[in-house]
Amino acid sequence: MEKEYFAHETAVIDDGCNIGKGTKIWHFSHIMNRCTIGENCNIGQNVVVSPDVVLGRNVKVQNNVSIYTGVTCEEDVFLGPSMVFTNIINPRSHIIRKEQYARTLVRKGASIGANATIVCGNEIGEYAFIGAGAVVTKNVMPYALIMGNPGRHVGWMSEYGHRLEFDDNGMAACPESHEKYQLKDGKVSKQE
Repeated sequence: MEKEYFAHETAVIDDGCNIGKGTKIWHFSHIMNRCTIGENCNIGQNVVVSPDVVLGRNVKVQNNVSIYTGVTCEEDVFLGPSMVFTNIINPRSHIIRKEQYARTLVRKGASIGANATIVCGNEIGEYAFIGAGAVVTKNVMPYALIMGNPGRHVGWMSEYGHRLEFDDNGMAACPESHEKYQLKDGKVSKQE
């Protein structure tokens, strides 16, 4: 059967991978065994996808990203150039800790900026936005904007990637989509 995805001739794809229709895998990338990559993903140049990683539909992985065992990205996630995941909280070269990989979950629609670092064992909420160079050391709420080292919650973002400005009633609108959001009890939700 003919494959339904594109892989550049320099890409290495190990046996036992599940790669969705319409996905593109670019120069010098390595897709390791037992990983799952959804439909219509884009895997940039020089990317490593380690065993057992799961990427949902329409995930965009920019150049020079390593996605280590223990990471799951839901659909519509954006991973910026050279961003970093970890999977061991206390790595040592002389101690093998493969049985201690911590899980990291990136929820639907989240974006992680260039050169950001995600310390393992954390969850990035739906549509959260991790700024370039930020270091995430704890769970991130949905729609949260995180910046700095260590990463600090500095605001809220819409699903279209615009900073939300809430009025005195806790309401905001995305300037592009005009969708409405409510801030209540320290959490943001989109209004239907």
